[in-house]
Amino acid sequence: MHMLEYFEAEKLLRIYGLSPIRSKYVSSAQEAASFSDGDEIVLKVLSDKAVHKSKAGLVIAGLKGEDEITRGYEELARKGKGFAPFRIIAQDMAKKGTEIIIGGKIDGQFGSMIMVGLGGIYVEAFKDVSLRVCPITEYDAMQMLDDLRSRDIITGGGEYKNMIIDLLMKVSRMFGEAGLKELDLNPVIVRKGGYDIVDIRMVK
Repeated sequence: MHMLEYFEAEKLLRIYGLSPIRSKYVSSAQEAASFSDGDEIVLKVLSDKAVHKSKAGLVIAGLKGEDEITRGYEELARKGKGFAPFRIIAQDMAKKGTEIIIGGKIDGQFGSMIMVGLGGIYVEAFKDVSLRVCPITEYDAMQMLDDLRSRDIITGGGEYKNMIIDLLMKVSRMFGEAGLKELDLNPVIVRKGGYDIVDIRMVK
């Protein structure tokens, strides 16, 4: 088993019609500032050793302007040394919304399974997730959302339920067809009119 490099994983998402947030590896504060083009960005340390990036302080959001971006970059470059080898990635700042997780795993009894639930820091806190065997149907995806205690939060009171169903269908197909062993899209930030896939982890 090996973890896919970030942009290899991103390319796979795009093949299946999924939209990851705009990202770029940066090797200097100047590169990060150039990527931002005056807008707010997020900087993250990517390393196989850093499973919980936010908890480890390896994510800095809301950076704007050359001074802020330089300070953020230098801080992550220092912290990253404890997780070497590492790279720093710059991303657009996602629009506000609800954080969900979409995951996949291979179960010894049932085979490929897909999961959905509240994402970000809430995954472990609430353990409010729903699982189905792949490939799922549209009905399965609907039932997965209906199973969740947090369904009204996740779907915006039902407003973006169809968008999440579409996401689940595409991820289910990708997980089954691409030979993946593990998958974590966490968080996927969903909101009226769209979503951002902010963090990607895939294992083959």
